[in-house]
Amino acid sequence: MRIPGELIPITLFVCGTVMAIGVPMARAWARRLEQQPPNPTLPPEVAARLERMEQALDSIAIEVERISEGQRFTTKLLAERNNGGHAAIPGRQP
Repeated sequence: MRIPGELIPITLFVCGTVMAIGVPMARAWARRLEQQPPNPTLPPEVAARLERMEQALDSIAIEVERISEGQRFTTKLLAERNNGGHAAIPGRQP
């Protein structure tokens, strides 16, 4: 495939124009990214709200664990009762 002779200077001028416009734009964008603070700060109201949400989630997790322990205990009692282990239930006469 043969490249026409006029195409070479046109490509040179197009690439030169793109470089002349693109390089300063890339530098300006890079400077803007560098000037932004790395860790944006949260307003105090948002930080306080997040803290309250964290405490609420912790208390919910504790309650869910208590519920699961109660279910395990109830399941254990029911299994013993069905297997003839009536003596293991407090207050029940064998």
